Amino acid sequence: MRNLLKFVCAAVLAVSLNAGEGWLTDEAKAKEQAAKEGKPILMDFTGSDWCPPCKQLKAKVFDSQEFKDYAAKNLVLLELDYPRTKKQDKATKDQNAKLGKEYKIEGYPTVIALDKSGKELGREVGFSGETPAAYIKKIEGWVAKAK
Repeated sequence: MRNLLKFVCAAVLAVSLNAGEGWLTDEAKAKEQAAKEGKPILMDFTGSDWCPPCKQLKAKVFDSQEFKDYAAKNLVLLELDYPRTKKQDKATKDQNAKLGKEYKIEGYPTVIALDKSGKELGREVGFSGETPAAYIKKIEGWVAKAK
C-alpha cells in the first residue's frame, strides 16, 4: 500500500509539473528566471480561445516535442493570453494589458524574443505554418543578435 501511495504521489507531481509545459504567465517571474539562468525570454501574445493562427502555432510548434526540448534548454517561456471566454484573474489581465501596450501589440499571435536584460531581439506577428525546426531556426537567428 505504501508503494502504491508513493507511485500515485509521484504521478500527480509529474502531471502537475508538465501541466504548463514550461510556460510562465507572470512577467516578473520570467525576468527573474531569465536573469538567473542567463536565457532569453520568448513571449507569446495569444488569443488562446478565439484566434485560429494562435491555436495553430500552439498545436504545430509549441506543443511539439522538438520545440519543448529546445525551449527547456534555451528559453524562458512567457505566455500572455487575451482570451474572450476563458476566465483570468485581475492581476493577469492587468499585466497583459500593460504589456500589450508596452510592446505595441497589434495582432495575434505576436511572438517576441527578449535578451535576459529585456532588450527586444526579434518579433513576428501571425503564423505562416512553419515546422517546429523552422520556427526554432528563426528564434535562434533572433537570439544570435544578443551574442
